[in-house]
Amino acid sequence: MAPGPAAAEGGAPSQRPEPATGGAARQRVDDDVRLARAALTRLTEPGDEVVGRWLRELGPVALRRALTGDDAPPPGASDRRLAGCALRAARLDPAGDLAAMEALGGRFVCPEDAEWPSQLDDLENARPVGLWVRGAASLRMWALRSVAVVGARACTDYGAHVATTLGAGLAERGWVVTSGAAYGVDGAVHRGALSANGATIAVLASGANVPYPRGHTELIDRVAEQGLVLAELPPGSHPTRSRFVLRNRVIAALTRGTVVVEAQYRSGSLVTARWAQRLGRCAMGVPGPVTSALSAGVHELLRGEALLVSDADEVVELVGSIGDLAPSRQGPVVGRDLLEAAAAQVLEALPVRGTSDTRAVARDAGMSHDETLTRLYELLSLGFVQRTGERWELARPEQQRKSSRRGGS
Repeated sequence: MAPGPAAAEGGAPSQRPEPATGGAARQRVDDDVRLARAALTRLTEPGDEVVGRWLRELGPVALRRALTGDDAPPPGASDRRLAGCALRAARLDPAGDLAAMEALGGRFVCPEDAEWPSQLDDLENARPVGLWVRGAASLRMWALRSVAVVGARACTDYGAHVATTLGAGLAERGWVVTSGAAYGVDGAVHRGALSANGATIAVLASGANVPYPRGHTELIDRVAEQGLVLAELPPGSHPTRSRFVLRNRVIAALTRGTVVVEAQYRSGSLVTARWAQRLGRCAMGVPGPVTSALSAGVHELLRGEALLVSDADEVVELVGSIGDLAPSRQGPVVGRDLLEAAAAQVLEALPVRGTSDTRAVARDAGMSHDETLTRLYELLSLGFVQRTGERWELARPEQQRKSSRRGGS
């Protein structure tokens, strides 16, 4: 795992499932713990490994008190951090944030909840403090069978087509499609899953009630109705460049594998794929034209440890259970593929142009005169050759087609 900001403050880095059970599962978490974690999502930034270490050492209730000045500061806390927390503490209202999500039909899921996806714990100190969730489905159950598909915002028509097809194909195979709801590939893959009446998860870099980008407000609302919308940030929060980057680790950790469709060398999608590799997940890429800058990042990923995929079947083969195999790929079968070896050998001995007598064909085929003649008559009946006097030649293509229509091959 890449080192986080811990060193700066002297710390060590460190088909559809059933709906969620709702309040019954959440009531097992102490109210003080839930309020403290909700407060910490507003006091701190996502992915802060220093905060993650303090959470592990102090617990959420004690850490909230330490960062708001109600208790001694956490060990190694800088003055700058404490001053920033003091400013944010002035507008803390975790109960109000929880009520705002409840009004939207949402909830705040803590690591102590039964609904918490345990694979997020692989992030260790970079694990989310909690997740603000819109949607009725069980986050834990959906995450068990989920795949991330991410890619360029300014994607080509090819990228949009591939993403839409992947989203629909994975959904039809019973997989939950996870992405970031951005323009381009993200939006296309969500729409693909929705069009197949499938399950999809959008992980936002803003508050769960702040659709971003604004142009995807309707799409994100549809995802919330048919799937799940997740956010680490509390209600009303707006995205920043760093929050987009940090959001990617959640997408990677939540899913069994990440597929990248179109990405330049500097791309948040590649960050997601590299997080997936770091966490032991499967990283995959869909190749594109070598002349396109939007394929360059994917191709560089494929030159490493990522695996090439071209459709949903191949993705499922990599992330699914034993026996989830993609269909074998091969070219079309033509008539001569079905010939016996001896007949094929005689056919190969005939010249591409012009004619040849039986003796010359036998010599070139390495067979006796009688066997060669037998095979030539077999090929004649199948429409592969024709006889002109005492000589033989390959049948013209139109004659082969006529023989095929008669059932000859």
